[in-house]
Amino acid sequence: QVQLVESGGGLVQPGGSLRLSCVLSGSIISINTMYWYRQAPGKERELVASITSGGTTNYADSMKGRVTISRDNAKNTVYLQMNSLKPEDTAVYYCSVLVDGFRRYWGQGTQVTVST
Repeated sequence: QVQLVESGGGLVQPGGSLRLSCVLSGSIISINTMYWYRQAPGKERELVASITSGGTTNYADSMKGRVTISRDNAKNTVYLQMNSLKPEDTAVYYCSVLVDGFRRYWGQGTQVTVST
């Protein structure tokens, strides 16, 4: 059984930074693309960033320049470094992975709140 566990969320002031982590455990052959999504109250879940097994990254326009996605394949972990956070970045952040070419899994989410 594959499990994803996110951590690193919390309350931060506008302009602050957070680093989210997501660790994958379970029986897999290979991890393909790893993703971070977010869902704000009353809004649809949206893609924040993705990173392929080869290290190619993709970012949502709303966060481009303020976030960096990275992965540590040895640790089955994906990170999201977020800087210059704004109140509108407040959301539940979810990691997701595509494994073995076709299986998709989601974490339980971690709350990020940007507020004074």
